[in-house]
Amino acid sequence: MDIRLSPSLLAWLRAFDAAARHGSFTRAAAELCITQGAVSQQVKQLEQWLGRPVFLRTPRALVPTPEGKWLAVVLRESFEAIESTLGQMQRRGEAQAPIATLSCSPSFAMQWLTPRLGDFLRLHPEVGLRVFGEFHRLDRTRMVQGGIEAAVRFDLGGYTDLQASVFLDEWLIPVASPAFLAAHPGLQEPAQLQGDWLLHDSTPWEGARPHEEWQHWLSQVGAPLPAWGGGPEFNLSQLALSAALAGRGIAMGRAALVLDDVIAGRLVPLFGRCVVSHAAYSYVTLPQPGTAMQWVGEWLMQEGRRFAQRRGSVLPAPA
Repeated sequence: MDIRLSPSLLAWLRAFDAAARHGSFTRAAAELCITQGAVSQQVKQLEQWLGRPVFLRTPRALVPTPEGKWLAVVLRESFEAIESTLGQMQRRGEAQAPIATLSCSPSFAMQWLTPRLGDFLRLHPEVGLRVFGEFHRLDRTRMVQGGIEAAVRFDLGGYTDLQASVFLDEWLIPVASPAFLAAHPGLQEPAQLQGDWLLHDSTPWEGARPHEEWQHWLSQVGAPLPAWGGGPEFNLSQLALSAALAGRGIAMGRAALVLDDVIAGRLVPLFGRCVVSHAAYSYVTLPQPGTAMQWVGEWLMQEGRRFAQRRGSVLPAPA
């Protein structure tokens, strides 16, 4: 489909971006210097154009739908990239600012990386950072042809022609909403799990087997494998977690993606058993990365250590 960013579509996206950041049509209108009704109407036109809602309207706030949350992240990154580029172009006579281009697994980018980027940009305000949500496996040829300078990947590693450093391991633990647990008060042991309750990320990494994460966790805790039929499957971990948040079942949570929801009480870790995943988060670069990419790598290592300490204070350590 050929989609062109017409002036109308750009205006709708700008209104949506402001409303998503503020959680309010009124505050978005104040930022954009238009009326609250105009913001609401522009967002409604965007929803009609997309054929799906981007907000759940509640009496207290606007809550992005899973698609709305995804769009909000992409728009914020895009607008920040545009603003950063314009700022660099205005600095006539100054040395060109380094630009870091980072390919990142989408769920990890939305839940872990993006909320922390402000810290990196405060440390390195001279760097223009571009983040692309992708999860295909990389090799040197693909990175060079795609203009990818560096990437974050959740996988088994094994890179032979690239530099790859693990900056964070991953803990797996089943999670469900308080509403789901209230509806199933007898759920106390892994052996009680039913296949149609389980929510699956069908592609946790390229080459993973079907139900890979659930199978690994159940085998490590000594629980029988249920019949797999009936449980919904998704191609992004974030979608499975969104279904869990909505009370639709039990997702296999990765600590990096669920810790904030656990702390806030939106998701509850089950059975008190974390298991170390086969896969981990690696920072992957071409040999001899540029200065900006070295800064990104150093920052990821620091953030990985900081997160691991916080994770250990909230979730039970794997046996």
